[in-house]
Amino acid sequence: MSPVPGDDAFGDLPVAGALVVPAAALAWRFSRSSGPGGQGVNTADSRVELSVAPLSLPGLTDVQRARLVERLGDRLVDGLLTVTASEHRQQLRNREAARARLAAVLRAALAPPAPVRRKTRPTRGSQERRIQAKKQRGETKRMRRSWD
Repeated sequence: MSPVPGDDAFGDLPVAGALVVPAAALAWRFSRSSGPGGQGVNTADSRVELSVAPLSLPGLTDVQRARLVERLGDRLVDGLLTVTASEHRQQLRNREAARARLAAVLRAALAPPAPVRRKTRPTRGSQERRIQAKKQRGETKRMRRSWD
C-alpha cells in the first residue's frame, strides 16, 4: 500500500490534543466497492482502506503506546491498523469517512481509563423505603385474592 499521489489535499490527520498522524504515515488502498454505484459500479474503485502503524507514530508517550497495544492488539495485523469505508458511492467521501473512522478509533484507544468506581452501601432510608414498597405491593396482591 502506497500513499496516493496528490494526497496533499487531506494532509495530516489530527487525532487528539497534540497527537497528529502525519500524512506520510497513512497508507491508502482502493478497490471496487460491493455497495451502490449505478452504471459505474463495475469500474469505480470507491472502496477505501486506510492503514497506519500506530505504535510508530511520533509524539506518543510510553503510557500511550502501552494503551494502544492493550486496546488495539487484536486489530493490529503486522503492526498495522486498517479501517475500511465503502458506504458512499464517491471515493472522496469514502476517504473522508475512513479518515474520520481512523481518528475515532485512535482517540478511543488513547483515552484515559475511567476512574475506578467506589463501592457504596444503600442508605438506611433507601432500604426501609424498598422494604415498605415490597410490603405495600404484597398487601395489594393479598387484597386481590378471593376469599370465602
